[in-house]
Order: sequence, then structure tokens, then C-alpha cells
Amino acid sequence: MLIAVIGENCTGKSTLANQIQKTLGGEIVTGKDYLRLAKSPGEAERLFRARLLEAVSGENLIYVISEPEHLALLPEGAVRVLVTADLETIQARFRARMRGNLPAPVAQMLARKHGMFDSISRDYTFDGVSGDAEALCAALRQRREP
Repeated sequence: MLIAVIGENCTGKSTLANQIQKTLGGEIVTGKDYLRLAKSPGEAERLFRARLLEAVSGENLIYVISEPEHLALLPEGAVRVLVTADLETIQARFRARMRGNLPAPVAQMLARKHGMFDSISRDYTFDGVSGDAEALCAALRQRREP
């Protein structure tokens, strides 16, 4: 199964992806990791698209997406999980990543990007603050089983 974990910075995508991996198995691929598949970006993208398509009905692959342009790589049949968090939580998490300092331009960038995935088509919405990862994993497992 191809599981796309989609969301803004610091919403909890990686934490959720790790829980899915722990519960259901599968490899985690993040953002542009696929560029390592070949020397040229075009060839790497072609190989990655083929791998994503194979994962739809094959072994679990968890693709963590934080940039809208990566949505175009997803084939039909990918399970899409949108991970959300309120802006204050995102800023607090980002501040912690930056050792307690959140420069005004970064805070503004986070505010500008907040909600950028809200209108995408998805199979599940997961609250990255208080969501039940075990329940989501159970739903994904059930979806996989005939």
C-alpha cells in the first residue's frame, strides 16, 4: 500500500509516519529522497514514480510530503493522510527546532503556508496534536485486508 502522509512543517508527519511504519511496516521516503535513485533528476523521478505505482498494490511505502509539488507524483490508488495542526503549535514546534528562537520572517512564512493543504483530496485527516495514531493505523490495516 502506498501511504502519503501530507502536511505543513511541524504538524507531526514524521511522528505519524514512524508510527505507521512501526505498526504496519514499510519504508519511509521523505520529500526529495528519491533524487538518490539516479544521477539525473528526470531519471530519478521516473524511477520513483514507477516505485510509487508498484507500492499501490505491493509492499507498504510511506511517502512524507511537505511540499505541494510532490502531490503530483502520487499515482491513483495512493492512500492520502492529511496531518494538521494549529498555527500556534506549528510555530512552537518550529521554535523548539530552532533552539528557542523563531525569527519574525520564519513566523511569517509559517503563517503564510498555514492551511496550504486544506483543500486537497484525502482519505483521512489526522490531528497532529491530539490524533489517535493507533486508530488510524487500524483503519489503514483494515483497508489493506480484503
